[in-house]
Amino acid sequence: MRLSQMLFVTLREDPTEAEIPSHKLLLRAGYIRRIGSGVYAYLPLMWRVLQKVSQIVREEMNATGAQECLLPQVQPSELWKESGRWDTYTKAEGIMFSLKDRRDRSLALGPTHEEVITAVARDMIRSYQQLPLHLYQIQTKFRDEIRPRFGLMRGREFIMKDGYSFHTSEESLKQTYQDMDRAYRNILRRCGLDFCAVEADSGAIGGSGSQEFMVLADAGEDEVLYTPDGKYAANVEKAVSLPPDAVASGFTTYEKLETPNTATIATLCEFLKCSPTQVVKNVLYQAVYDNGITVLVLVSIRGDQDVNEVKLHNQLTNAASRYGGKALLSLTVPDSETQEKWASKPLPLGYIAPSLDDDYIISDNKQIAPKFLRLVDQTAVELQNFVTGSNQSGYHVVGANWGGEFQLPDLVADLRKAKKGDRSIHDPSQTLESARGIEVGHIFQLGTKYSQAMGATYTSETGEDLPLVMGCYGVGVSRLAQAAVEQSYDKDGIIWPVAIAPYHAIITVPNVSDNQQMAIAQQLYSQLNQAGVETLLDDRNERAGVKFKDADLVGIPYRIVTGRAIKSGKVELVQRADHESSEVPIEQVVSLLQQKISQSL
Repeated sequence: MRLSQMLFVTLREDPTEAEIPSHKLLLRAGYIRRIGSGVYAYLPLMWRVLQKVSQIVREEMNATGAQECLLPQVQPSELWKESGRWDTYTKAEGIMFSLKDRRDRSLALGPTHEEVITAVARDMIRSYQQLPLHLYQIQTKFRDEIRPRFGLMRGREFIMKDGYSFHTSEESLKQTYQDMDRAYRNILRRCGLDFCAVEADSGAIGGSGSQEFMVLADAGEDEVLYTPDGKYAANVEKAVSLPPDAVASGFTTYEKLETPNTATIATLCEFLKCSPTQVVKNVLYQAVYDNGITVLVLVSIRGDQDVNEVKLHNQLTNAASRYGGKALLSLTVPDSETQEKWASKPLPLGYIAPSLDDDYIISDNKQIAPKFLRLVDQTAVELQNFVTGSNQSGYHVVGANWGGEFQLPDLVADLRKAKKGDRSIHDPSQTLESARGIEVGHIFQLGTKYSQAMGATYTSETGEDLPLVMGCYGVGVSRLAQAAVEQSYDKDGIIWPVAIAPYHAIITVPNVSDNQQMAIAQQLYSQLNQAGVETLLDDRNERAGVKFKDADLVGIPYRIVTGRAIKSGKVELVQRADHESSEVPIEQVVSLLQQKISQSL
């Protein structure tokens, strides 16, 4: 392709709406253009990148025996109601675009396709002889993000590969899950990315085990905790660890003390001259379920630890049935205005005890559970003679014990947030390190969550109707492309890995009025493309400096310059990654680039 004929416009300044380097560079280099909030046009250069990523994904998926299909973007609400996720996606998370057709039927633009594919399987899979089966698609998806940001990283429209497998057993599912683990590693390696696979929370997709694939980058939205020995890595939402040992309490008898102006752990510990590991803090949350019931939740946790709200969300989701619900719509820390809607009297905020009385909840509102749901983190269970609130502002108690002054809550769980510096569970001599990552892939063992809810069964060898065992596997194609930029750039622009670069090489003609320069450029342009080296020709009537800056900004792996060196039968070859420059005989350019590119793929 000749740049003079391409839709190609670059910017010298960073666009105001761009926040992270990759977003700025893709806009500046003419890869994407913003159409609306979280909605982007993929311009010719970007589309070539996306096609290359898609092809790598397609080849690795096909190699596992998965079959490509294409599912509808518009989905009927009835399917989502069957699975129980309609309210979760339209109200709780609120990420699904929903609409009405002219007959007033509810529809959605698909953020994911578990319901659709389960409906297909329900209609078409009859016997165990058809299993296992693995279907996938590369499709545009939609998410109604509250705050779209970071370009293609968190947009409202994006390209994704999602696959779904069907099995007769958990053992068969685990085999495909391992196949996908290998395939995803192959995809990321072939794309030239530095990545790690981590344990992950399944979120609204559900299921048992799940694993994320993170492209490591400083601007990553996710925090990854890992051990130096390489034996453990997890998203911070899922991570577990051993907390620091608690300091033995210096309080031996139970006593209520006046502790003015000590509503925080830091001020309390300074006042009492104690360690935060001796404190039980009590954190108040408000949970709302899909049947409209509001539950007030009190979490007791050691004073030096923080609540992991993803872990808490999962615990409360498991508790939904006791309140007649199926899904948790929201989990928040109630502010003063919200508290007025359910509190019968002012709360002793900052001084709450594990025994906060249920009388604080208005009793005649049927939409509010009349009692606090009390949970305790494992770090608080083992404390003795601890410090905690007294339920009276300005006072704490010391020397308290479970089974004595306070009743231990029935629900004991791991609710703490693991953090850098914690000891690893698999080897306490290993301490957790932290890195930032961009999630580009996620694989799930769904089990029978969707098949049971939607009645998708198969007939076993014994003639019994059993629910299909399912797996789910996603790769963010457009997200991966931008993640590659976030991981590999410099002050001059993008540095594309060869495998997914829009073109392998760009020929820059410093002076298009020089007949010899243009003749050599056109000769190489024709020879390189015929030899399979995808090549751009910058034949624009621009200054040489502008062309060099554009070539660096766009990030094509190799630049060929038909400048002064042609007088001696050579051209300049510049490697974008490190700006290494050398003069190469014109007749050797094609074979040399073929060799370099083949070594990079």
